[in-house]
Parts: sequence; C-alpha cells; structure tokens
Amino acid sequence: MKRALLIFLLFFAVKAFAQSGEIDLARQYSSNGEDEKAQEIYQKLYRQNNEIYYNDYLEGLLKLKKYDEAESATKKLLRKHPGTIQYNVALARIYKVSGAKDKAEAVYADILKDLPADYNNIAGLATQFYQGENMDMAVRVFLQGRKVLKNDQAFTMELISLYRFKRDKAAMVNEFLNFLPANPGYISQAENTIATTFEPGDYDMLRTELLKHIQQDPQQLVFPEMLTWQYLQQKDYEQALNQALALSRRRNDGGESIFDLCQTLMANQAYDEAIRGYEYLIGKGSNNPLYLQAKIEQINAKNLKVTADKYTQADLLSLEKDYNDLLTEFGRSSSTVFAMERLALLEAFKLHKLEDAQKLLEDAIKITNVSGNMLAICKLDLGDIYLMTNQPWEATLLYSQVEKSNNDNLGQDAKLRNAKLAYYTGDFKWAKGQLDVLKAATSQLIANDALNLSLLISDNTAGADSAGLALKMYARADLLIFMQQPDKAMMTLDSIDKKYPGNSLVDDILMAKARIYLQQKDYKAAVPNLKTIAEQHQYGLWADDAVFMLGDIYENQLNDKEQAKSYYQKIITDYPGSLYINEARKRFRTLRGDKMNGT
Repeated sequence: MKRALLIFLLFFAVKAFAQSGEIDLARQYSSNGEDEKAQEIYQKLYRQNNEIYYNDYLEGLLKLKKYDEAESATKKLLRKHPGTIQYNVALARIYKVSGAKDKAEAVYADILKDLPADYNNIAGLATQFYQGENMDMAVRVFLQGRKVLKNDQAFTMELISLYRFKRDKAAMVNEFLNFLPANPGYISQAENTIATTFEPGDYDMLRTELLKHIQQDPQQLVFPEMLTWQYLQQKDYEQALNQALALSRRRNDGGESIFDLCQTLMANQAYDEAIRGYEYLIGKGSNNPLYLQAKIEQINAKNLKVTADKYTQADLLSLEKDYNDLLTEFGRSSSTVFAMERLALLEAFKLHKLEDAQKLLEDAIKITNVSGNMLAICKLDLGDIYLMTNQPWEATLLYSQVEKSNNDNLGQDAKLRNAKLAYYTGDFKWAKGQLDVLKAATSQLIANDALNLSLLISDNTAGADSAGLALKMYARADLLIFMQQPDKAMMTLDSIDKKYPGNSLVDDILMAKARIYLQQKDYKAAVPNLKTIAEQHQYGLWADDAVFMLGDIYENQLNDKEQAKSYYQKIITDYPGSLYINEARKRFRTLRGDKMNGT
C-alpha cells in the first residue's frame, strides 16, 4: 500500500515538473512573438487541467483574437462554478475587447446588481477589474459598493488612486473634498497628491470647487485652509495671505499658521505680504508668544526687501533704526541676539560702520545662554569684521575657536574663512594647504569654493610669477568685493594688467567684475563679462559658473526665458560634472514646461 502511494505521488510530481517546463517554454515562445506555438502549449495544458491553466489559456486566445473560443471556454467554467465571480469578470472582458459592448455592459449590470454587502468582496472584485485594465468598471464597483454598504466614505483612497491613474482630476478633487471634513488630518496628503497631478491651469478648477464647498458649508474650516494653499500654488500671495488672515480671525488662534505662512512668503520673496502677515501677529499684543519673533522677522523681511533690489542710504538707515528700536524695547539678551547679529551685518557691509558693528558683536558673544550655533555665527561675523579692520590675528583666533568647537558645516565654514584670510593676506601656500583639505568637505558649496580657490592659487603661483604678485593684487580686490566696496575693488582690478601685463588672471578678473555688478544689481553690465568667460574661456575655472549665472540672470532678472533655457541646456550638455548640473536640469525642465513633482 505504501509503495503504491509512493508511486502515485511520484507520478504526479513528475507530471507537475513536466507541466512547469512546458509553461516556461510557452512563455518563452510568447516573449519571442511566437504566439501560435505558445498557444498550442497553453491549450494542451488547459485541456489537461482547465482550472489551473485557464488564465494563461485565456490570455493566449485574446492575443490571437480567438474570441469565440474564449467565450465558450469561459461559459463552460461559469456553468461549472456559477458563484465564481472571476469568470463573469473574464466574460465581460472578452466581450469588451471583441467589441461586443452591449454584451459586456449586460454582464457589468448583472455584476453590479448582485454586489454583496461585504467590504472585502467589493474591494477584491474592483481589484480584478483594475488588474484587467478596466479602470472604469473598478470605479463603478466602488461607487456601487458605497450604496450597498450605505457609506459614502467607503473606498475613498482606492477611488482617489483610480481617478489619479485615469487623470480624472475633477473626480479626484471631489473625492478629497468629500473626505476631508471628517478627516482633516489628511489635508497635507491631499495637497501633495494634487500638486503631483495638476498642471498650472488646473488650479482654477480647484479654486471653483473650494469656493462652492465654502458657500455650502461656511462653518467648515478645512476648505478655507486648502484655498490658502491653492493660492500659494498659483503664486497669488496677496490672496493667500488674505485667506489665511480671515481663517486665523475665525479660529481666534495665536497665529501660528500665519507665522508659518510668512516664512513661506519670505522663501518666495513675497516680502510685502510677509511684512503684512508679521504686522498682524505684532498687532495681537506683546503677550502673544510670537510677538518678539514676529517683530524680528518683520524687520528681517524689510531687510531682505531693501537689499534684494537697488536701495538708498535712507532705506538702510530706516532699517538700522528698526533694529535699534527693537533692541531698545526688548534689551540685549539671548532672545534678541539674532537681531544684534543682523544689525551688525547691516552696519558692517552696507553702512560701513565697522566700529559699531564690532562693538555690537563683541557684546553679543558675551551674552549668556546663547545657543551654540548662534554663538558660532556671531564669532564668525566678528572675525570677518576684524579682517576688514586689519586685525587678522584676532580674526584667525575666532575662526579657529569655531573650527575646534564645531564638527559640522559651521566648523568647515570657519576653516574656509581661515584659509581665505591667508589668501587675502598673501600667504598662498598655507591657504592652499587648508583648501586642499576642505575639498573633501561634507558641504558641497564649501567643497566647491575650496576647490575653486585652490585652483586659482595653483594656476597663478606657477611659472614666471612664482611669487604670485598679480594674484596678491587680485586677492586685495577680492577682499574689497567681500567688504562691499565696489569702486575700490574695480580700480584695483583695472590696475592688475597695467602693473603685471601678460598675467594669467584674465577670466578671474572678468568674473570678479561680474560679481561687483551683481552686487550693485546692475545685471545688464554683468552679462558681457560672463559671456566672454563662457565663450572665450570655456575650459577655464569659471566657465560653468558663468554659464549658470547667465541662465539665472536671464530667467530671474532680464525675463528672457529662452536665453535662460539655452544656458541651462549648455550646463547639461557641456558641463555634466558641474556643481550646478542638478539645478540646471531642474530649471531647464521647468522652463520647457515639463511636469515636475513636488509642491
């Protein structure tokens, strides 16, 4: 008996192994385009065991357009298994692909009519249609399932996924707007999904739907909140702020959402709107926890607004007064050291009040309970001012303190500033040694700056001018640019060729002059210098910098998108190893109109 059972099991094992090999052969035929040969095997296996190999057999018949055979085989299985819904789904599919739409619709109607009041069964049936690439029927199953289950919130996420796949944006939006009032925690997910699906012109439809829902349910707050986000996507910053302010007043909250929105407005350079938002927070009174922070950020917004464009001396003095008024109101403490640092930078680099700036930062680093990062930033800024007031030993002492106390980007920044100090003062050998270490910095920007300065020193301390006399003069001009003294810097740069004719700093001088013009917001004047670098020094140190800068100027300052696109394209094709490659590719695709992910 045992022997007979063993033989029986062995027989079926051998048979299963043989069938497995035949299936592999059939799939190989199919992948090679030999569908008839593949179907011969599928048919043989189906006739041996029709239930196991039905799906393979059916796919082969549909591929060969043998619809009658497919219908006959499926109906036989339906008669054998009348309660197995997968064969109804398969029959409907056969009718659909064969063009018998009325027959397919009749099967669909029967399926929907007999839909069981069971969540899992409904989801499983819709999945069968989805896997059969019948998205429309999957949607119909879910919608009918809601009626059967008497739950209009059922299958929301499944429907959203289907609508997103079908690019039915209006239906997707309506699903979210139906779902969010009871589930406000999903608003970020809704916004992210919409942002990755919508084209710019689609947001008008979203705004219309949101306004309709607000009118129908004025007490619901999720719709106004989403409307604020919608205005941000369309860069309508004024309306975004208006909507957010109205919502904050309705909630009678502390204004945290307004503060967050103002930070977003600042990032998008919508300074007027940010200033107005901070004014709202300040107006809530000094007892509001955000009062001091809002005051500081409002002045910071004014600072950025002024310095982002051409400004007058009166603009700078008005900013200085705002900072001093804030420090008078709140005193000099760990809470206001941020404002002290910003005021010091304004006085040092814009108003050239170096003594006042030095005193302010010397006081700042003596304040107790200042965060480690803020203390390090104040020390670095104070080191810069010591450098500008010809106190290099004091400067290097502070840079070194920050370098030793910080193992992060701040420490690497301090090391870079120490190297630049040596470069400015003509100690090129020591500077290059430090820069060569920094080429492996974790911060790509610091590593790139270190690499560029190291190459500048190498290129101009070899050959006839081994002492780097022309480079020393160039370094003095570089320091004047850093100090934001453009007239003196330009005079120094113009003197290099006169004093050291035939020097190797041609493209470096062009880049330095371009930086001066950019510092002065004279974008048109910067362009010729950058173009000369891009066209005549395309293998030089500053070539990819010049090309990217041209793209940025044409895109954001001179409003010539086609020119900008051509320069970003040049980075992609001519400088694939550039630091700017990823940003150039992103901007090029945006200007070309490609759909980009993200908010």
